Amino acid sequence: MANRPHQPQNQAFVLMGLGTALLIAIFLSPFASSDPDGLDRVSQDQGFDKQAQEDTPAKKLPFYAVFEEYGLRGVPAGVATPLAGLIGTLTVLALPGDLESFW
Repeated sequence: MANRPHQPQNQAFVLMGLGTALLIAIFLSPFASSDPDGLDRVSQDQGFDKQAQEDTPAKKLPFYAVFEEYGLRGVPAGVATPLAGLIGTLTVLALPGDLESFW
């Protein structure tokens, strides 16, 4: 392992970024617009939203039973979206798997 003179700065930078991401996911996600986004909006504008399949491949994925739209299933509405944001943020952080390079 090479000598890293900026290791404490990297650690502080990563922790600040993680803290900011978690704050946004938890406290700002409930204020997200309820208007349709992306392809949902285009499909409504173009009139082909009624042709969507009811039994989509996404409904067969294991996490479909846990998440619904942008929230968690079976959780009160006021905390469903912030909890989903928290879980999503932590999942994305864990995906790289090799965070030791930052420490």
